Amino acid sequence: MPRARLYLVTPRAIDLSAFPATLEAALAGGDVASLLIAPEVSSEAHLQRIAEALTPIAQARDVAVLVADDTRAMGRAKADGLHVEAGLEALAEAVEKFEGRSIVGAGNLKTRHEAMAAGEAGADYVMFGLLAREDDEEAHRKTLDLGAWWASLFEPPCVVLAGRTRQSVEDCAATGAEFVAVRGFVWDHPDGPAAAVAEANAILDAVHGRIGEAE
Repeated sequence: MPRARLYLVTPRAIDLSAFPATLEAALAGGDVASLLIAPEVSSEAHLQRIAEALTPIAQARDVAVLVADDTRAMGRAKADGLHVEAGLEALAEAVEKFEGRSIVGAGNLKTRHEAMAAGEAGADYVMFGLLAREDDEEAHRKTLDLGAWWASLFEPPCVVLAGRTRQSVEDCAATGAEFVAVRGFVWDHPDGPAAAVAEANAILDAVHGRIGEAE
């Protein structure tokens, strides 16, 4: 089983005068596969400004950048793909438009049926765990169960959303998912974002080692 990698989700509130340096620090902390730009914004123009500021920072470190639910901001920022939270119809439209040119991921999936429908629609990955919810301390049991089910049966990769704690990152990695999504764990870490990313990678290494020994 391949080692899980980090899928970093931006905080809900982003101050562009300060956050780019915070992102730089996080990415300097260790391996990050992807960055999802998914803040709460006042307008499409606001999201576009954020995406245009953050995308080159992440891409300079070979981190794939995704923008949530806004194809215009994605395109103008030259991001690598779109993360679709808006449902299966929006997902199908995005796959048709971007297939082979940009990553299209599916989120806001609450059931096995929805996940399978997203896979059949051509999503490049599926995410379990609801971004719209406030960050909890631990990963939700349903998130872990869906991630373990998907990882054991299906070829497209899956992302599972961790909570704020070290244990939640470990629990997500133990599902066998290809990616562990982190948000509050990194941005609210008492030792800062670089230490958080380093710690998360150490957790992923340890879990991968245990799984390898068990196999």
